[in-house]
Amino acid sequence: MSRLSFTLEKESSNSKARAGRFRTAHGEVRTPVFMPVGTQATVKNMTVEGLKALDVQVLLANTYHLLLRPGPKVFEKFGGIHRFMNWDRPVLTDSGGFQIFSLPESRVMTEAGARFRSYVDGEVHFLSPESSIEMQRIIGSDIMMVLDQCIPSTAPHAETEAAMHLTHRWAERSLRARGDSPQALFGIVQGACHRDLRVRSAEFLRALPFDGLAIGGLAVGETHAQRYEFTDHTTDHLPKNLPRYLMGVGTPVDILESVHRGVDMFDCIIPTQLAQRGTAFTSHGRIHCRRSVYKFSEEPLDADCGCPTCRSHPRAYLHHLIKSDEILGWQLLATHNIAFYQRLMAEMRAHILRGEFPAYYERQRLELARDDDDNPPVHPAAARVRHPPRLGDYEMQTSAEGFSSIRQVSSGEVMHSVSAPADEADRLYIGQSRLAVRLRRRRADDEQPLVIWDVGLGAASNAMAALECAEGELAAAGPAALRTLTIVSFERDLDPLTLAARHAAWFPHLRHAAPQGLLRDGSWRHASGHIEWRLLRGDFLDHLEAAPVPDLIFYDPFSSKTDAALWHTDVFGRIHRHCQGRSAELYTYSAATAVRVALLCAGFFVAEGIGTGPKATTTVAFTRLDPKDDSPDSPRLLGAEWLARWRRSGSKYPPGLDESQKAAFEQRFEAHPQFAPGV
Repeated sequence: MSRLSFTLEKESSNSKARAGRFRTAHGEVRTPVFMPVGTQATVKNMTVEGLKALDVQVLLANTYHLLLRPGPKVFEKFGGIHRFMNWDRPVLTDSGGFQIFSLPESRVMTEAGARFRSYVDGEVHFLSPESSIEMQRIIGSDIMMVLDQCIPSTAPHAETEAAMHLTHRWAERSLRARGDSPQALFGIVQGACHRDLRVRSAEFLRALPFDGLAIGGLAVGETHAQRYEFTDHTTDHLPKNLPRYLMGVGTPVDILESVHRGVDMFDCIIPTQLAQRGTAFTSHGRIHCRRSVYKFSEEPLDADCGCPTCRSHPRAYLHHLIKSDEILGWQLLATHNIAFYQRLMAEMRAHILRGEFPAYYERQRLELARDDDDNPPVHPAAARVRHPPRLGDYEMQTSAEGFSSIRQVSSGEVMHSVSAPADEADRLYIGQSRLAVRLRRRRADDEQPLVIWDVGLGAASNAMAALECAEGELAAAGPAALRTLTIVSFERDLDPLTLAARHAAWFPHLRHAAPQGLLRDGSWRHASGHIEWRLLRGDFLDHLEAAPVPDLIFYDPFSSKTDAALWHTDVFGRIHRHCQGRSAELYTYSAATAVRVALLCAGFFVAEGIGTGPKATTTVAFTRLDPKDDSPDSPRLLGAEWLARWRRSGSKYPPGLDESQKAAFEQRFEAHPQFAPGV
């Protein structure tokens, strides 16, 4: 029997939209419902009193983050999250599966669970279905989520099927671990963008005694059209008598489209995240408060909204606060955005109950996609063509999820097209290289600076992630406990960084003095003297041998399609020779067979790196192996399985080999020390 007693009150005709309700130990929840994200037991820029005033019914918190900080002992002392944060309404806790997939730490997934390194203190933790449920029981949430293996929604069928089966086995273990707890537990349907796997996953999970079912593995790389297609396809196979939760979605129009397709519950950071960037959702369309058109505006933010922000403050004041980067501006816009989401959910529910949802849906799908771009005092006679900010061959673009990136116009390639630049930099380079741990002085030879090569400066997301990591360690441990850090960035075209720095409001990692100093002087130094950032401007190949020998290499030029010269064996060979005498590690986003072949031919040992964005894996290369480093979360060298795939690959040879040379190359390649037995 369900612990939520879900009641389906009304189903819409000509739509799959539903209105329902369920009861928890901390109150009733009416659906469809949006859950503001309080990852660390707080919704950013909001107080508990403010959330209650907006009639927020349920919050989401995250097991992964609360496990690391403040930890289970705090929740045991307070008797759970409700007393701890003074919130007496329902709480749903995510299991931590998505964070293990997406946040900046090294991790290893096994049948038993996930081993990962804490971003708080660098310690290794192990999260299993049982320990995730145990932590959620200690937190005391009303609804718990099973631990699942999240992979990119664009992952191939075989990889997706393996992850789905692991998720199913973990789901059964989570149910057993829940035992007689009164807390509800949701299963998570996986299957990425494969219709047959979505059906099989839904059929498997609906046969188990869950209190609700979630749709996972979306909003991680697929298009909007694919998201709607697979949401619609999945709900066709979910039972009507359980609530349905689409995880991590989304914008108002995404939520409208998903309610239309039969979803009941949603969560997303967008309302508060965009508030910090000066963006508000209104009945007039999406408003960007930084625009100078609002500088003298006495109008409320939204004439149809009765939230405290709209009742008390004109657009001119909000424009001033956002332009000044005042926290009050973020708070006021967060209040309004959550109020907008609450009103949207209430309107959808009311129209479903009245049998009027299809007409409402047709109106709102157009209204919610509008921007308030035509707002000058005098309407232009002809439609304006709005061009994104541009410099040279680069232009700025902003994703539907709210983060901004730089796009090269000539090639069409985008720097960080799926994940926010800072998130991808933290995950792929900072977390995976364990930079925070490396900066802590432990041996006499650590008196030498830790040197990072940042190959492909771009908009400086990787270099700034390293710099901010070092600043955090300085603040926590002090200079005496740390090695000094030298970051050497290579770049021949500074237009991407110059363009992004001009619009730093949309690139939070550039709200720092360092990028401006680098652009102005070619270098920047922290006041403590412990962090130095240098720019070597020009072609990487011209500066390679003159640069200090690196410990870590963040290899992030454009792809082999655009920067072909930087991905060949001879270039990696020059890097390898330059690093002789030092154990160096190279990290790159590419998992291409040709790139891995080039690294191996150059003398590197090559391992499979963590996935990021739409990529299931990335690549890590070592100049030499450390026999002492046998930790379970260290990257695993490519072995027999990869070698078998290489033999079948169409990219197995370096370019330029004729038929007579290929057999000899194969023999030499398979004799690489990495593939020796026992390595």
